[in-house]
Amino acid sequence: MSQHDGRRERSTRFESSKGVRPVNSFDDMDLKEDLLRGIYAYNFERPSAIQQRAIMPIASGRDVIAQAQSGTGKTGTLGISILQRIETKVRETQALVLSPTRELATQTQGVIAALGDYMSVQCHACIGGTKMGDDIRKLEHGQHVVSGTPGRVYDMLKRRVLRTAQMKMLVLDEADQLLDRGFKDQIYDIYRHLPPSTQVVLLSATLPHDVLELTQKFMSEPLRILVKRDELTLEGISQFFVNVEKEDWKFETLCDLYDSLTITQAVIFCNTRAKVDWLTRQMEDANFTVAAMHGEMLQKERDAIMTKFRQGTSRVLITTDIWARGIDVQQVSLVVNYDMCTDRENYIHRIGRSGRFGRKGVAINFVTSDDIKLLRDIEQYYSTQIDEMPMNVTDLI
Repeated sequence: MSQHDGRRERSTRFESSKGVRPVNSFDDMDLKEDLLRGIYAYNFERPSAIQQRAIMPIASGRDVIAQAQSGTGKTGTLGISILQRIETKVRETQALVLSPTRELATQTQGVIAALGDYMSVQCHACIGGTKMGDDIRKLEHGQHVVSGTPGRVYDMLKRRVLRTAQMKMLVLDEADQLLDRGFKDQIYDIYRHLPPSTQVVLLSATLPHDVLELTQKFMSEPLRILVKRDELTLEGISQFFVNVEKEDWKFETLCDLYDSLTITQAVIFCNTRAKVDWLTRQMEDANFTVAAMHGEMLQKERDAIMTKFRQGTSRVLITTDIWARGIDVQQVSLVVNYDMCTDRENYIHRIGRSGRFGRKGVAINFVTSDDIKLLRDIEQYYSTQIDEMPMNVTDLI
């Protein structure tokens, strides 16, 4: 029996967070002075619901399962907790964050680096689609935190370039997505390379069977913190539908809406990569300026598109659900579901692009006759109301 198995023989029952008192101010969390400076410089004013409940238990070294949707301040939660736990004097990797997409891993790295600005923290994004040599050089130099995707991280562990002797914590971000994408075996393999005392923190929007199974293998009496669905994301987002009746009529409707989209920045979701490519061609043929992104593109291309979109150079982005999880672009205040979500959970992730952590947003759903039932199902599931789109939608953006 390995050391890891020995550690996991202890009870894996959940402990509910009901007894955890929310801490309403960053000043009351007993955080390092330089970290606190970084938090306020990053323009965090007061902790969100998940931050109030999860930062202190995670920073104290407990195994924690935080169940909350995207857009509620989860990246800030894990960033602050990690920075509170690590010792910057020790130039070794002490925290490892795994994410399901390269964009999310890179964004997490950016948030941690920004929050740790006054701590001289070294945080590296270790993702596929980039030069191996760069990873090897950075890791050999020594990084306090590594934020990456499972494939590349595992590769660096096997090569013994990512050193684990000082590792204190493993964070699985969007764990339901990580496991859903077939990374499960890789995550077990990564875990086996870590010291048996490694703290495990799991962030997940939902807790399907796979995730629960994982908690039993990896976690020791985890504290479970649940931010209720109805406290989340939909607040501040006006939701509308346009009854296009037929699939063929969607394109014309989108062209009519184009001027409204470019007032701000808009994200248009399609259900398949092929549809993203098709719609992008159609829009360009009609002389509209759009950018497109999906998982089959080269990483360099994806990075360039994200940079342009973040800078506001491109204003309309057509994408698949790869963009639905965790990506935060401040200026996005309009989301169009060109195709209705087939997955209710993803609906909140998609439209959450437009109302990140308390900001206002508008979501417009294109609905064919076949989608009406799906729309009503989403309304019921989230106890929300989706009205027919008014003529003056531009006034709301």
